[in-house]
Order: sequence, then C-alpha cells, then structure tokens
Amino acid sequence: MKEQYYEKLLNIKTSGEQKIFNESFHYNRYEPTSYSVLEILSKQYHFTAEDHIVDFGCGKGRLNFYINHFFDSTVTGIEMNTFFYKQAIDNKRDYLKKHKKKITKIDFLNCFAEEYHINPSDNKFYFFNPFSIQIFIKVIGNILLSVEDYERTVDIILFYPSYDYIYFLENNTPFVLLNEIKLPYLYDNDPRHSFLVYRLDYRI
Repeated sequence: MKEQYYEKLLNIKTSGEQKIFNESFHYNRYEPTSYSVLEILSKQYHFTAEDHIVDFGCGKGRLNFYINHFFDSTVTGIEMNTFFYKQAIDNKRDYLKKHKKKITKIDFLNCFAEEYHINPSDNKFYFFNPFSIQIFIKVIGNILLSVEDYERTVDIILFYPSYDYIYFLENNTPFVLLNEIKLPYLYDNDPRHSFLVYRLDYRI
C-alpha cells in the first residue's frame, strides 16, 4: 500500500523488479530502499533544506525524490547504469510536473561512482550496498580529499551495511559511528537490517 501511495504522491515509478543487470562484478543489482524504511530513517535522522545529499547507485531515484519532497534538500543521484539513469530522468520530469520544486535541487549523473567529483557543498552520502568494497574505498577517499580542501562535517549513511564497508570505515578512516537505526518490526533479527550513520566532524 505504501508503495502505491508514495509513487502516486511523488508522481514517479520506481517499483518493480530489476530486469537489467550490470556487467561488472563490482556493481550490485538495483534494489530501491522501501518507503517504510525511508519513513523510519527520516523520523530518526535529521535532513534539512541546507543539506546536499549524494545517493551512490541511485537507480530510478526513489530516495532522491522522497528527501527532496519532504525536506527540500538538494539531492544528486549517481547511477552508472544507463537504463536506470534514463528512468531517473523520466521520473524527474514527472515529479517536477506535479511538484513546484527547484529544478536545480535535483540532479542525476550517469557515471561511475568513483569518477564523481565531490562538490564542496556535498555533506551527506547514502549507500545501499551499491558496489564492491574496492569501489567504496575509492569513493570514501574522494570524500576525504574534498573535506581536506573544504572543511565541513560530513555523514556517511549505510543501509543494510556491508561488513566490509563497516570494517573499512572503522579501521581505516576518521569517521565515527554516530547512530544506529534498527528496523526491528520490519525484518527478522539480522543485525544488518539497520541504518548506520558515520560522521566526520572537522571541528573535533
């Protein structure tokens, strides 16, 4: 029911099974974050209109439209798969037809995650296990270099986090675990059914 409600509200189409697979083993299959899970995240984690959020492996753009609609955050979706990128662009067109939002606050790029140039304003980065640990390490490296050049507080948001991602962040970076948002009533006892938010605060 929530899928239908939000798809109609946002005037987008992001449901359905993946029928296109990536050729590289470094990139995982498309699976959108459920709306029920996005509700929980948005109630327990603070988004604002000043935030610039980057969704790596955005697929058709569900998270981007949800956060822009409810919080007016600037959102950038990075998608290496041309098929899903085009669907995200179509969804952007339909979303903006129904909602009076600034077109400059929603962007999608068809490129590899590690090739995305981190903008000085980007401060929150979302990952739903979009790619291998090798790619993740490169992306985190790009984020850290950006913070060195333009000091700011940045957050890494992991959903259903990979153990490799967690180990790397906690043992090889200055990021510190800020919050764990569990999803006990939606899923079984798998500890990975949660959000982990890591923060790098340049003021510390």
